[in-house]
Amino acid sequence: MFKKTMAVIMTAALMLGLAACGSKGEVKEEFGEQPEEMALETVAAVEDLKAIQEKGKLVVGITDFEPMDYKDESGKWIGFDADMANAFAKSLGVEAEFVEIEWDNKALELSSGNIDCVWNGMTLTDEVMNAMDCSNPYCNNAQIVIVPSDKADQYQTVESLKDLNFAVEVGSAGEQEAQANGLKYTSVQNQANALMEVAAGTSDAAIIDSLMAAAMVGEGTSYDKLTYTVGLNSEEYGVGFRKGSDLTDKLDEFFKSSYADGSMQKIAETYGVQAALIEQK
Repeated sequence: MFKKTMAVIMTAALMLGLAACGSKGEVKEEFGEQPEEMALETVAAVEDLKAIQEKGKLVVGITDFEPMDYKDESGKWIGFDADMANAFAKSLGVEAEFVEIEWDNKALELSSGNIDCVWNGMTLTDEVMNAMDCSNPYCNNAQIVIVPSDKADQYQTVESLKDLNFAVEVGSAGEQEAQANGLKYTSVQNQANALMEVAAGTSDAAIIDSLMAAAMVGEGTSYDKLTYTVGLNSEEYGVGFRKGSDLTDKLDEFFKSSYADGSMQKIAETYGVQAALIEQK
């Protein structure tokens, strides 16, 4: 992130220096005419705030991912991310509209304008940060291995996992960890489906987010016969917007104020993720 920020600063400094040395015409001559379609794309991205306020809604791309985004008994989307997205939208004078997406297509859904942001416990990988403008990180997380409880003693190291068949969410950090560790896997639609595969016995194990595991795996949960063993990494969550979007800074400001006034912690406590919160400065 530091390198990316420094690159942006250096590019901006270069452009300012060129503008100071000559007229707008001279700068245009140096760099050539900007293609019309590129100019339109840039304007659209920069003015995301105006666009959502004109249509009256912030379209949020999500998947079924408890405790971040999931439906209650009435069919309403709830969860830490869903509640924060609703609060952010309200601060902008609009409503949040939640749209389920194919996680592997999240960058395409965003760039095409089908959604305004990706807000779903999204790991800030290099791939994600290259494809989107991302908020400051707001939660710590890890990718962990899920197995049947009665087999947990056999799978306490990465090496012990080599013969297992894993279920992982397509396009996810879990899928990346399976690849990085040379594990055999099948890609499924979302993390909830990965858990279902293990519970049904059609996969030996799954790799999912630690925050999801804490909410859905173990005694007193929907998957009381499953447990988690090996932690594969550590990571951070962020929210993704289109490149150049003015909503990114708006959300960072909202995160800072909601952390300072305690409302962010209160929502986190509702869903049991308060220990994972990252201080917003």
